[in-house]
Amino acid sequence: MNTSVSRLRRLAVACRFATLFVVCATGSPLVASGAATIAGQVVDQSGRLLPRAYVRMLASSGAELTSTFTDDAGRFTVPASEGCTLQVSMTGFEPASVSCASAPLTIVLHVAPLQETVVVSATRTAVPADQVGASVTTFTASDLEILRTPIVADLLRSTPGAMVVRTGGVGAVTSLFVRGGESNYNKVLLDGIPLNEPGGTFNFSNLTTDDLERIEIVRGSQSALFGSDAMSSVVQLFTKRPDRADRQPHVAASFEAGTYGTARGGASVSGASPRFDYSFGASRYHTDNNVPNNQFGNTTLSASVGVVLSDSATLRFVGRGELERTGTPGQTAFGRPDLDAFFTRHDGVGGVTFDQQVTTAFRQRASYSLSVSHQRSADLFEDPPYTPQFGDRVAPFAFSDFTFDSRTNLQRHHASYQADWRLTTDASSYGDHRLTVLGDWDGERGTLADALAGTSLPASRNNVGATIQHQALWPRTFVTVSARVEHNDSFGTAVVPRGSVVYIAHPGRGSFGETTLRASAGLGIKEPTLLQSFSPSPFFLGNPGLRPERARTVDAGIEQRLLGDRAKIELTWFDNRYRDIISTRTTDAATFSAQYFNIGLTQARGAELGVELVPVRTVHVRGGYTFVDSEILDSTSPFDVVFQPGQWAFRRPRHSGYVGVAWARERITVSVNGVIIGRFVDSDFSSLEPPLLSNAGYQTWDARLSYDLTKQLRLLLSMDNLANAQYMESLGYPALGRAVRVGLRVGF
Repeated sequence: MNTSVSRLRRLAVACRFATLFVVCATGSPLVASGAATIAGQVVDQSGRLLPRAYVRMLASSGAELTSTFTDDAGRFTVPASEGCTLQVSMTGFEPASVSCASAPLTIVLHVAPLQETVVVSATRTAVPADQVGASVTTFTASDLEILRTPIVADLLRSTPGAMVVRTGGVGAVTSLFVRGGESNYNKVLLDGIPLNEPGGTFNFSNLTTDDLERIEIVRGSQSALFGSDAMSSVVQLFTKRPDRADRQPHVAASFEAGTYGTARGGASVSGASPRFDYSFGASRYHTDNNVPNNQFGNTTLSASVGVVLSDSATLRFVGRGELERTGTPGQTAFGRPDLDAFFTRHDGVGGVTFDQQVTTAFRQRASYSLSVSHQRSADLFEDPPYTPQFGDRVAPFAFSDFTFDSRTNLQRHHASYQADWRLTTDASSYGDHRLTVLGDWDGERGTLADALAGTSLPASRNNVGATIQHQALWPRTFVTVSARVEHNDSFGTAVVPRGSVVYIAHPGRGSFGETTLRASAGLGIKEPTLLQSFSPSPFFLGNPGLRPERARTVDAGIEQRLLGDRAKIELTWFDNRYRDIISTRTTDAATFSAQYFNIGLTQARGAELGVELVPVRTVHVRGGYTFVDSEILDSTSPFDVVFQPGQWAFRRPRHSGYVGVAWARERITVSVNGVIIGRFVDSDFSSLEPPLLSNAGYQTWDARLSYDLTKQLRLLLSMDNLANAQYMESLGYPALGRAVRVGLRVGF
C-alpha cells in the first residue's frame, strides 16, 4: 500500500514538472486542443513596433481576466473571451482601449509629449527604457538631426556622468570618462560589433555621427552582458536602416563650409522592397583647426543591407570605415608647434547577422564580424628645441624634439550566438519570464612596430564568454539578473554578475504622473592591453601574469513624470570602485627599468540629475547636472603629486552639467546647447615652475538653425563656441574659438 502511494506521489510530481517544462518550452500554459485565442500587435502612429507594452484583458464588468506583455515584435496572444475589452499602456505613450471583437487587432498607441525610447544595450534585447534598471541615455534620429554634431564625442558631452577630453582641435586624441572611470573603461559597439582596441582603449577622435540612426549610452558595469572593457559604460551606435514600408528609393546630399577652413559634405542612398533593403553613405570632414600642423581630415563610409530569407528569418550586413589623418603640433600653449608630426588611423569594420524567430517563444541570432585598425604616429624630422612657458611659469630646461615612427595594426574577430526564450506570459499572476543565453568569442590579433628601429612585436589572444540572463516582468515590477563566465588567454577565468530592479511606485497620470524607482549593481572586468601583456621593452616591460582590472558599481534612482507627461525629473546616486588598475612600477632605478603591475585603486561616488520638459509641442528642453566625488586610494604613480592618494581622479571634474533648448515650427528649427565643466585635476606635463596642477574648467555654447527653403532643399547654419570662450580641455592644448558653418541639404 505504502509503495503504491509512494509511486502515485512520484508520478504526480513528475507530471507537475512535465507540465512546467511544456509551459516553459511553448511559452504559454497548456490549453485544450483548439482553444480560441485573440492575437494582435501594438504599434505607434508611425507603424513602429512596440515591445513589452502592457496588455490587459477586461470582462464586460471591468474585472481583469488576464494580462501580458507584447514580445519584441509588438505581438501578443490572450485566451478568447466573449465581450471583453483590451487596454494597452506603455510609458511615454497615450493608453488605448479596444474591443476584443475588433479585427484585425492592430492597436495604435499615440506618443506622449515626452516619448519613451526602446533600448537594446541594457539587456541585448529590445526593452522600453522605463523598464531598465540601469541608467540609460539615448540620442534618437531626431536628436541627431537637430543637434547636427559631426563628432560622436562632442554629442556625448551632454550625457549625465560623462566627461570628454580632447588634446587640441578636432581630430586630436579624444577620451571619454564616465562616472569616475578611466578612459578605457567604455565598451564601444557598432550594431553589436566591438570597436575597442584589445584592452579597452578607444580614441573617439574620428568617430562621426554620419549615417547613424541612434546612439545609446548605458552607465555602470555591464561586463555581465558584454565581457571585457564594459567597466563604467557601454556606448553603442546603430547604423541607419530604411523603412521597409516605404518602397521609394531616397537620395540625400549635404555640404557645409566655414571658419578654420572647415568643409563637410556627404551623400547617401537608401531603398527597400518587401524582401530587401539597403542604405549606403559616404562623407568627408576637413578642418585646419587653429594652429599650424593641426589639419584634420576624415572620410566616413557606411553600408547596411538586409535580406528577408523567409517569414521568420533575416540576414543583415553592416559595414563602416573611418579614414583619418591629422597633424599633431603638441602643447602649443606652452611653446612652438611641432611642424611635421602626424597621426593616421584607418578603421574598418564589417559584420553579418542571421536573425530567426523560430517560434513565437524562441528567437535566435548568430553573427560574425571583423574590425581592423591601422594606426601610425610619426615625427620624422627634428624641430628646434624650446623651453616651455606659460605666463610667468617657465620650465627650468629646454625640451628637445625626437623622431619616431610607431605603427599599430590590430584585428578583432568577433563571433556571437544568442538565444531568447519567452517562458511564461501571464504577467498578472506568475509574471512574464524571459531567458537569454549567449556566447561570444573574440580573437584579438595585433602587431606593434617601430619602423625606425626596425622592430615588430606580434601579439595574439582569445576571449570566450558565456552569459545567462533572466528578465521577469510584472505589471509594476521589472527584474533582470545576469551572470557571465569570461575566459581570457591573459588573465584566465572570471565570473561577473549583474542585477537590476525597477518598481513603478505610482502609476498615475495627469499633473503628478508615473513615479519609478530603480536600482542596479554589477561587477566589471577589463583585460590588459597588448602592450601591457607583451611589451619586450625594459622601460615598460610586459607582464603576462597581470590580473584583469575590476570594477564594482552600484546605483539607485527615482524618475518622476509630471504635467501630463510634459516633464520628467530623474535623480540617480552611484557608488563605484575601480581596483587592480594597471600601470608601470620602476624595477631598477639605475637603469630606469619598469614593468606593468596591478597597483591602482580609485573610488567615485556621486549623483546625476536630469530634467526634460516639453511645455508646448514646439519646444523641447533638456538639462543635467553631475556631481562626482572621486578619490585615488592606491596610486599608480605615488611620487607624482597629481596622482597621489587623496587626490581627485585625473581629469574628472567634481561638478559638470549641460543644458539644451530646441524649438521647431513649420519650416524652421532652432537649438541652443551648452556644456559647463567645473575645476578638475590636470597637469602641464611640461615641468613648468610653479607647476600647473589643475584646470579651471570652462563653458561653451553651440547653436543650430535649419530652414526648409522647399520640400527638398534645407538651409543649414551651425555655430560652435558662440561666446568665443578661450579655454583648454587639457592643459597646453587650446580649444577652438568661435566657429561658423553654412550649408545646404537636398533630399529626394
